[in-house]
Amino acid sequence: MSDSFHIKIDRLAIGYATGKEQVVLHQDLSYSASKGEMVALIGSNGIGKSTLLRSLIGFQDYFSGDVIINGKSIQSFSARERARMISFVSTDVIQVNNMSVFDLVAYGRFPHTNQFGKLMQDDHKKVLESMANVGLHGFENKPLTQISDGERQRAMIARALAQDTPIIILDEPTAFLDISNKYEIFHLLQVVAREQNKTIVLSTHDLNIALREVDKLWILLKDSTYEGSPEDAVLDGQMDRLFTNQNIGFDAEEGEYFFRKKFREKVKVIGKGVALTWTLKALNRMGFRIVTDANPDFTIHVLDGTSTQWKLEKKGAWNLEFNSIYEMFRYLIQKFF
Repeated sequence: MSDSFHIKIDRLAIGYATGKEQVVLHQDLSYSASKGEMVALIGSNGIGKSTLLRSLIGFQDYFSGDVIINGKSIQSFSARERARMISFVSTDVIQVNNMSVFDLVAYGRFPHTNQFGKLMQDDHKKVLESMANVGLHGFENKPLTQISDGERQRAMIARALAQDTPIIILDEPTAFLDISNKYEIFHLLQVVAREQNKTIVLSTHDLNIALREVDKLWILLKDSTYEGSPEDAVLDGQMDRLFTNQNIGFDAEEGEYFFRKKFREKVKVIGKGVALTWTLKALNRMGFRIVTDANPDFTIHVLDGTSTQWKLEKKGAWNLEFNSIYEMFRYLIQKFF
């Protein structure tokens, strides 16, 4: 079975050196990734994710254990062989005056060019194909200083595609991007893994997106590790272990993190459909306790007809109707807060 793994991390010890002293961050790390898989490495800040990725691609020495690529130790590869096997996208922001998007992407062809680094016809074709694959057709002559953060990240991924390696490693590829670009980058990488049968490993803090998009999680904790599908990680209770903050919880049914609140009044909600779902989310956010018993502090009816309305009632006190959740909650805030 191990022979089927594209990447195998075997009892790896990682860290860094300060002068003559070695600082070991983790020992006995063991993970694997197969061809066509998209893997997310997750863990808290400072836990050693970047160190692990840099050790994985040979940019940083590890202390013991080994990284096996296609059955061979990464230490047995020359620099050029490694560049043909693994491409790396870092968090560094590249801002070079007078450099075009095409020039940046073309750097990915360096392992395949001659000693003078001259691009041949096939190299030009590969660069243009890589740009088109990430939605940058027509950006060839645009200066890097005149494109957005999302476009620049696409260009970095295009450079990795132009390098034409079977393995792509990315360190926080969605950092500093807006929510739309985050989803687009994840989707792009998923398509690349599937359609080009590449192994993609990325570190990320976008946990809610990763849970829905990746094939496998590598979870790195202070005193333990875990690997498995996102669904297995949820069912095994691993997602709750990522945070030591008692105010942060993980909703296993919804598949997302939330901030724990002190609940106030009890409310019963009657309704159906998507309007009910978002009414319940709003109540939870505002700190109301959802109950099903016969003695709530008040009741909300979600009236989902031609246009959704909300009926708020408390026996002997008030019976009101609202046209939006916001309007209803402005009333509740004034009443209870």
